[in-house]
Amino acid sequence: MTRPYPGMIRCVALFLFASSALLFAGEATPPAPAADGTLKSLTTIAGQGMMNSHAFDYLEELSDQIGGRVTGSPEAQRAINWGMAKMKAMGLENVRAEKWQMSRGWKRIAASAEMVSPLHRSLIVDSMGWVGSTPKAGTEADVVAVNINQIQKETKENAAQWAGKILLIVKKGDPPQAGGASAFAAFGEFLKAAYSAHAVAVIGGQGGAAAAGMHITHTGVLGYNAYYDIPVVSMVAEDQRQIERFLDHGQTVHMKINVQNEVTSSPVDSANVVGEIRGSQYPEQVIVVGGHLDSWDLAQGTTDDGTGVATTLGAAEAILSSGLKPKRTIRFVLFTGEEQGLLGSFAYVNTHKSEIASHVAALVLDNGQGPVIRLDLGGHKDLISAVQPFADSVQAFGKLSVGDGADFGTDCGPFILAGLPGINMNQDSPEYRYTHHSAVDTLDKVDRDILTRDTTVMALTAFWIADRPDRLATPWPAEQTARMLKEKKQDVILKAAGIWPFGDSDGKETKQGGN
Repeated sequence: MTRPYPGMIRCVALFLFASSALLFAGEATPPAPAADGTLKSLTTIAGQGMMNSHAFDYLEELSDQIGGRVTGSPEAQRAINWGMAKMKAMGLENVRAEKWQMSRGWKRIAASAEMVSPLHRSLIVDSMGWVGSTPKAGTEADVVAVNINQIQKETKENAAQWAGKILLIVKKGDPPQAGGASAFAAFGEFLKAAYSAHAVAVIGGQGGAAAAGMHITHTGVLGYNAYYDIPVVSMVAEDQRQIERFLDHGQTVHMKINVQNEVTSSPVDSANVVGEIRGSQYPEQVIVVGGHLDSWDLAQGTTDDGTGVATTLGAAEAILSSGLKPKRTIRFVLFTGEEQGLLGSFAYVNTHKSEIASHVAALVLDNGQGPVIRLDLGGHKDLISAVQPFADSVQAFGKLSVGDGADFGTDCGPFILAGLPGINMNQDSPEYRYTHHSAVDTLDKVDRDILTRDTTVMALTAFWIADRPDRLATPWPAEQTARMLKEKKQDVILKAAGIWPFGDSDGKETKQGGN
């Protein structure tokens, strides 16, 4: 075991103190760590996080020994067992698997395609998740372009000509003003219409997006906890663009495609992995810290979200190794079902709904392999002044800004809807657009030093929230959360995605979003 180098720890301490002291000497309120009593503890945790981390070892085990972990699969269960074993071995308390159910399970079998004319060549495709299959022997059909930028018009005017055709999603003209989850939901409605019109398959990727990168596909779901009977594939950009060029020149493209998946007719079990460091003064007050344990299956799921799992375990280890006890409980959670629509984190909020009033915040890392550069506070703009002094005090680990972004692409989302600051640890990960959901989501894409730094920043952020003298936040009333989301113009998007839990007029809660 590597022992911390005292000189480095002293340097970190001096930097933390200097930054905090400058803030406290000015007009910054509330106080920075140098003045709120957390500096000494944070310095000790920083040393453990930087000099005694096993985060990369955890990531290597998860990536190489377990690999892809589709929710509800045997591999996902192995990951759940692995996560519990790691939490118990490092000494977390109350380690458990909190079970929940998904509406149905899904398994990838095989996907292949070939162009028959105007020339004959193999094509590279992979199935999207939670979609159907072609006949066992595959099917042959002509390819018809469908413009996603006019998807409703296409469905209304051209669906009658889709029977027996393979539909290729293209983008022509200006995109519709409504984007994000609204476009995602519209794509789901198109898939239902395509199946009803007896189209045989769709080449469309996730939400109609073409594959990013050279010679890779991307998988993913096409709705929140949704299944579509029609087979949908992602095709490598090089092949898709050639087909588009043929169609643009008026040539008929004939293809053979074979997509085989398995889907269950009944719900499947999953579970979130949970372990705690109990608070010494206010144990009933809870800070959730986590990433998602599930992944896709084209590769190892390293950057989505093995890095979040590794930083969560590494952060827990750094705090435990320091021997320090925070005032409030830190609950480390490895969510499952994130890839199917934040299902595990919705299940967590539902399971603990009687305790949510005692929760303080949720802290999530799920933006790839790059360094953390911003803490987005889930719409809680009022907390920026409290968090900024802390962020400024840890500049030894790189510039860290604070914003009020509300992220619903990570497990922060259900906590935001519950009125809490769902804090997204936003990362600078330009390669993530290539690695996520793809066959190149592998261990070699992660820099050990950056992972160690992110782990330490997570540990420091979690401990500071848990140990500061004053409680950082209490859950907002439903009306206040609804108002914030409407101000951010996210209400339409969330309604389209089917995860808006508030009424249309007064913001009063009407149902629980997600599963």
